[in-house]
Amino acid sequence: MPKAQSNGIELFYEIHGAGKPLVLISGLGYSLWQWHKMIPFLVKNFQVITFDNRGVGQSDKPAGPYTAQMLAADTAGLLDALGIEKAIIAGHSMGGFVAQAIALDFPQKVEKLILCSTNFGGPHHVPVTPEAMKVLTDVMSDALTRFKNRLAVSTAPGWSEKNPEMIEEWVKWRVANPIEPAPYQAQLAIGLGLLPEAASFENKLTRLNVPTLILFGAHDKAVPPENASLLAEKIAGSTVMIFPDAGHFFPIEIPEAASRAITDFAA
Repeated sequence: MPKAQSNGIELFYEIHGAGKPLVLISGLGYSLWQWHKMIPFLVKNFQVITFDNRGVGQSDKPAGPYTAQMLAADTAGLLDALGIEKAIIAGHSMGGFVAQAIALDFPQKVEKLILCSTNFGGPHHVPVTPEAMKVLTDVMSDALTRFKNRLAVSTAPGWSEKNPEMIEEWVKWRVANPIEPAPYQAQLAIGLGLLPEAASFENKLTRLNVPTLILFGAHDKAVPPENASLLAEKIAGSTVMIFPDAGHFFPIEIPEAASRAITDFAA
């Protein structure tokens, strides 16, 4: 089980395939497992690097709060430890915050940037929908019901019903890898810390000069796809792709199509 020293902590990582380095950064409360459906497609063209962010999985879980800049430094340190000078950086949801921070703080390490199901923070982004907020903040239902409801609202309409085997696999993974409250709250602070306008990335993204792809599911209720155009307005020359049959978790819902989009952009 490989681990690397980075930014004062140990990060658990995996490397698959060969080719251009492609770093995949997971979202809130998720380990590198989040990308496991896409890796078989991506390894045909890339050296895929996945890892557990601080606070989850087999990486260290120091006390929080965490910031996007902190996790960006973690990721940059991992690249240094692996001897990788420059990589394609992709981040999903919270990982998209980290990817934006890497592009701003370590531009020399970013060959191309891929922002998935994320926003730039601040008061001008499009927030979670009321429907999703109701489900995501439910504390009355039992744990299994809550989790399944969250998967249903975070994926395209009907996807959960059409993919019972994947839902079962997802539930088994979460049962085996329960959320630890303190590290989860430390990660949650990343998004909360970006809510003030001065702290957000909104007016900093104009500094970027890197090819950027912005990916969203059309049915994303957690981070509505209207955020894609807001990001594109700030990042010169960026490209937007909206997947018509996916929600927030498109890396698991449509792994082949998502991998094809990344490959076409970055290979």
